[in-house]
Amino acid sequence: MQQREEKQLETAVESLISRVAHVKNALSSFIYKLENEYERLTWPSVLDNFALLSGQLNTINKLLRNEKTPAFRSQVIIPLLLSPDRDEDLAKLTEQRVPVFSHEIVPDHLRTKPDPEVEEQEKQLSAEAVRIGPELAQKHIQALNKLCSNLLEKLNNPREDREGDASAVRQNKASFNPTDTSALVAAVAFGKGLSKCRPPGPVAPGHPGQGPMMSGGPTLQQVTIGGGSNQQAGMGGPGAPQQQGQPGKMPSSIKTNIKSASGSIHPYNR
Repeated sequence: MQQREEKQLETAVESLISRVAHVKNALSSFIYKLENEYERLTWPSVLDNFALLSGQLNTINKLLRNEKTPAFRSQVIIPLLLSPDRDEDLAKLTEQRVPVFSHEIVPDHLRTKPDPEVEEQEKQLSAEAVRIGPELAQKHIQALNKLCSNLLEKLNNPREDREGDASAVRQNKASFNPTDTSALVAAVAFGKGLSKCRPPGPVAPGHPGQGPMMSGGPTLQQVTIGGGSNQQAGMGGPGAPQQQGQPGKMPSSIKTNIKSASGSIHPYNR
């Protein structure tokens, strides 16, 4: 009878080790894809990997709940030898994860209860769950369900709808400042806000009859004066004397010279 139970236990342990090895290989393959093939990885492929892991875990649960499988809870593991030295056989058996079976490692690997910190957190969560009344718990559940429903609705919407909403938001968003635009239009159309300043350069004295066209700048004055002098020299003498009581009045020949000179130099002053 005892030999039969030992045989069943050995068979169950070997089967369990084999199933766990399958789960480990599937996890390793999935992690490798996530780290190295994430650019080509599609969502259906991810779902297939999750389905494979879920099926393997369900198989292990069925194996543990089988009537022919002995109760592992009743089995006691006692460390017979603890050593701080490296054990090559143990390292090979655990794939280099546990190279030493010492007093520091044994409490973590042979623990049958959670860590004290985790156990304390579980107690706090249990106490908090007891303090929450049924009505408040129902409100929390409804709020969580509403949040999940909104999230699922956004995920299920077509991508075109989301892109259309985003483009509509971008179109409705103002891309200019109305105040700056109004100030710019007023400055261009009516000169509002522009400072009134004279062009740099000296003004030739002794010409009280100069009008706005002659006081535009030094270049215009030089051309006008030069042209008037040449025209007077070509006529054989100084110009006709001005009539009394009309200071600043110029002959028509000088006015023509001014007009031709200003048109050739400053086309915008016509």
